[in-house]
Amino acid sequence: MILLGEKISEMVVKTTHGEIKLPYEGKWFVLFAHPADFTPVCTTEFVAFQKRYEEFKKLNCELIGLSIDQTFSHIKWVEWIKEKLGISIEFPIIADDLGEVSKKLGLIHPAKGTNTVRAVFVVDPKGVVRLILYYPQEVGRNIDEILRAIKALQISDEKGVAIPANWPNNELIGNRVIIPPARTIKDAAERLEKIKKGEIGGFDWWFAYKSI
Repeated sequence: MILLGEKISEMVVKTTHGEIKLPYEGKWFVLFAHPADFTPVCTTEFVAFQKRYEEFKKLNCELIGLSIDQTFSHIKWVEWIKEKLGISIEFPIIADDLGEVSKKLGLIHPAKGTNTVRAVFVVDPKGVVRLILYYPQEVGRNIDEILRAIKALQISDEKGVAIPANWPNNELIGNRVIIPPARTIKDAAERLEKIKKGEIGGFDWWFAYKSI
């Protein structure tokens, strides 16, 4: 199974949009696996992803789905969603009917059956896996949380900060972000002084924060 911080293997996958080379060059992407086409929870997820597709693209992030169904099944399901629900699925879906991608990414968990689990991989423009989520078949994903996590990762990379729980609505510091802890005794003393002067917010030298 691929782990956080590792690079995703280069691969060419067959999708509803033809062959695609992964990772995407110079872009973030979300690769999400679903158990099967023509299932209720997965259908709600695909609609939710599509409804937010423009928000993902604003973050320079592509979406790509995956299951072990064949391409024709994906195509028919996408047609059904458009015909019955009025939603056009614009992102590609990998047809991993031979299970090659699923094996590389650890998407089949024997204790949960032979289908791909409900997994999410967020990959950065360098091809590095930055976030992994797993859900059981009976629980659908929160797509807004995936968007939030990508925004948080991008801010963390750009500003060199950490992101608190429930950001941007954290119970302690609101929409502020966490300054990395001091690395030396001198830095700690200087950090405390800045907090006392009100130059930055903080509860202690190891828990300081600021606005962005």
